[in-house]
Amino acid sequence: MTESRSTWILTASCPDRPGIVAAISGLLAERRSFIREAAHHSDELSGRFFTRVVFHPAVDDSRCELVAALGPIARRFELQWRIDDASTKPRLLLMVSKHGHCLNDLLYRYRAETLPVEIPAIVSNHTDFESLAQWHEIPFFHLPVTASTKAAQEAQLVELIARFDIDLVVLARYMQVLSESLCERLAGRCINIHHSFLPGFKGARPYRKAAQRGVKLIGATAHYVTADLDEGPIIEQAVERVDHTYEAKQLAAVSRDIENVVLARAIQWHVERRVLIADNRTVVFR
Repeated sequence: MTESRSTWILTASCPDRPGIVAAISGLLAERRSFIREAAHHSDELSGRFFTRVVFHPAVDDSRCELVAALGPIARRFELQWRIDDASTKPRLLLMVSKHGHCLNDLLYRYRAETLPVEIPAIVSNHTDFESLAQWHEIPFFHLPVTASTKAAQEAQLVELIARFDIDLVVLARYMQVLSESLCERLAGRCINIHHSFLPGFKGARPYRKAAQRGVKLIGATAHYVTADLDEGPIIEQAVERVDHTYEAKQLAAVSRDIENVVLARAIQWHVERRVLIADNRTVVFR
């Protein structure tokens, strides 16, 4: 069997029923594709089936021909599906306000080529990290926002997303709430990070409040953005144990480290097509 050097990723979901795996794998075998990796999940809560298949297509196969061949199976099983070329790097728009730890971490991973993405632009409502963007030779756009200018500012943001052909928007500690209409426009392609104190310690000085309450676990959550603030489908979470000796500054430092790791994992899994949304949850094929 002759294989191409191409690697394609098929992700799909549908109402759960027998025969789905056999139909998909059988079609790929008929087309002389080599399956390198396959993961499946039957979700009892939603009654849906989820799958991710990584495969090498035959040299003489084309994406258009495979899409056409998948048509009957898609109709039979009511598949919601897509095929992506694993060699194509998704394009990220990073958004930040005045806390730069997540931005710094992502830019380091990008420069070290451990994060398989392109970053054509950085947006902020402040100018604090303009010089950092310049050092990385990434265009920086200062889009200040107030309550009266929010609609106009978001219109500029939408224009940038279109201009740079953005696949994923990352709120790397961007401390502004996106409008409901923008959240709907970016559904499934906008990721946010926040500390795990939410909703327990909302508002100003959450780490001081946490220290006063004697918290024992610090954590972070990465999730898709929805109109329900900080309640979108969760992609990744992590925690670290702390104790009574940690003051507010130390708690904040621990939280920053965890936020870096959790956000990077969520982005990595998203761009590798490992995350499928199931209602207000996610299936993550790690």
